[in-house]
Amino acid sequence: MFNNLTSESDDRGQVGIGTLIVFIALVLVAAIAAGVLINTAGFLQSQAEQTGQESTDQVSNNIQLVTAEGEADQANGEYTLVNATIQLAPGSDAVAISDSSGNAIIDVNVFGSALALDTSALGNDDILTDGDRLNLEFTGALEAGNSAEVVITTADGSQTTFILTGPDPISSDDDGSIVRLA
Repeated sequence: MFNNLTSESDDRGQVGIGTLIVFIALVLVAAIAAGVLINTAGFLQSQAEQTGQESTDQVSNNIQLVTAEGEADQANGEYTLVNATIQLAPGSDAVAISDSSGNAIIDVNVFGSALALDTSALGNDDILTDGDRLNLEFTGALEAGNSAEVVITTADGSQTTFILTGPDPISSDDDGSIVRLA
């Protein structure tokens, strides 16, 4: 039975070696592809974590209005010395208000009025933490019967909007007194 070997049996060994080479090549290609997939998955995971953290900060690091007041000036029909007291909303992380040079990091825009934020009242490296209150002082005046929309945007991108409304008319009893505007 073993004596009937032909030259075809010599070819069988070469076919086996060829098959082994193809198998090894497939294993190498699969290993490289697996490495690329693992690296891509790691990159996507870290990017997703960063995006999730930024989104959480934007939603949860919020500021809320405590009170807003202005001094009634009956003679001019406006409210001057307007200020607003703000604090962190419950569950918020600390929010930077200004940098080391005293430049405001929070962005306060006032629409519909001649009011503007007086940034000189902000100190250097101010950070609003839980339990702290910050008084925002505005320059200019709010006319009686008019409203001003105040939008505060933190460095995280969180926005808080509140409306200051000057009661109209200003009564003689209110002249010179502090009136609640929001």
